[in-house]
Amino acid sequence: MTGPQSTAGESPVPLVLGDHVSAADAREAARGAVSLTLAPEAAERVAASAARIAKAVQDKEWVYGVTTGFGSNAVTPIADEDASALQHNLLISHAFGEGPPLDDEVVRLALLLRIHAIAQGHSGMRPETLRAMLRLYEADILAVVPTRGSVGASGDLAPLSHLALPLIGEGEVRVGGRTLSAKQALADAGLEPVTLSYKEGLALVNGMQVTLAICLFASEEAARLLRTADLAAALTVEALAGRSPAFDPRIHAARRQPGQQVCAARIRRLIEGSQLVDAPIESIPGKRTAPQDAYGIRCAPQVHGASLDGIDFATGVFEREIDAITDNPLVFGDDILSGGNFHGQPLALAADHLKLCIHELGSISERRTATLIDPHMNEGLPAYLAPKAGLHSGFMIPQYVAAALTSESKGLCFAASADSVPTGANIEDHVSMAPIAARRAREVAGLVESILAIELMSAAQAIDLRALEPSPALARAMGVIRQAVPFRGTDALWQDSLPRVKAIVRDGTILAAAGI
Repeated sequence: MTGPQSTAGESPVPLVLGDHVSAADAREAARGAVSLTLAPEAAERVAASAARIAKAVQDKEWVYGVTTGFGSNAVTPIADEDASALQHNLLISHAFGEGPPLDDEVVRLALLLRIHAIAQGHSGMRPETLRAMLRLYEADILAVVPTRGSVGASGDLAPLSHLALPLIGEGEVRVGGRTLSAKQALADAGLEPVTLSYKEGLALVNGMQVTLAICLFASEEAARLLRTADLAAALTVEALAGRSPAFDPRIHAARRQPGQQVCAARIRRLIEGSQLVDAPIESIPGKRTAPQDAYGIRCAPQVHGASLDGIDFATGVFEREIDAITDNPLVFGDDILSGGNFHGQPLALAADHLKLCIHELGSISERRTATLIDPHMNEGLPAYLAPKAGLHSGFMIPQYVAAALTSESKGLCFAASADSVPTGANIEDHVSMAPIAARRAREVAGLVESILAIELMSAAQAIDLRALEPSPALARAMGVIRQAVPFRGTDALWQDSLPRVKAIVRDGTILAAAGI
């Protein structure tokens, strides 16, 4: 599928919804609203499913959420004249949540994903309501959606209800960074509120698109942190004048784990041409004679590689979910079928695993930082990497901070999917807690970004204390670090040192410099 990329000076190519959308295109669109268009056959499919729902009402069929109430109220029939009020009441009653609002880019992505799911024509929504959703997106009117409130079964009911409120002129929105009422935002954009028809409220709130949006950003961050972890490990190999046999491709081929082989190859490329790695014992004052390095160095490919394989697994789940239909009931031709595609278990398990994979990158990174500052382990470097040990504390406290962040990350690694609190008068007797897993994955990613930045700072300090030169790739990475923070010859205020190094990690500058 052609995504929304464009050349300089041209309008973005519209993102086509209702067929297949890639994760990269979806995230790109979410970072700055682009125009959307529907796949050629989408409008016809949508109209056909809406017509089938209308016929079910006309024929007085017993259809969940259309001619009945919701949840445990499914035994209650709904009169024809109350059908529209039922859908309106669903939105306003379910828009209840807690916590700070989700970031605009998450809300924008969730709206895009919901439009995409409905455009596939199984949800019973009218084409005119779907077009109103498109106009809402293109006007960049973004609902204020509380962070917490979804248990990840029956879909993201509470956050998706908030997401849909602007469509009916209710709730608060953000437009251009400014918060205002949905009614005012619609008027400013020349748009009219929608009066919902049969099943349309249910189609709007029954799905996992808010959780999925968070997962898609978390997986992107995980992939970047994985490469950053390989770079940080390679810098520490240099700083400790480590040994390269641990990265020999024959060792990793013998294990047969694909991620391990990728990470080992990347570290090999990064240290190629180094004067420090495999340097003769006599050229490194204080170098130990042990034939192998500590696990944080020697086992980096095994640990990082296992995380890479886990990240790939989770990313695959999330990418498949982009094109998934997750509301209920679903329309397939003449059949209207009730099921459970709204259950978030696939996302919950994948997000929990993703979170653990990200955490492990930080856990082993902190151990490498601890080795760098420990005079019993750091191959002749001064204690705490302070040129005048004793007088100066050097990198003592950055390692403390890394340790604190690692402990906090561990605390977030309890599997949210292992918990279930029944809801909906026990009709929803098993729930996934997928939104919690997704949010925690992003929280862990933020902590690990800081842990890796501390390792990069520490390894750069250590390399600058050596007489020999690192590899060309890592010398370029060192240059980027030194543009962000100077060598510390004496103790001084750290000020914004950590945020500056985190910035070159987050925007990929350091990865580009190293060629990865």
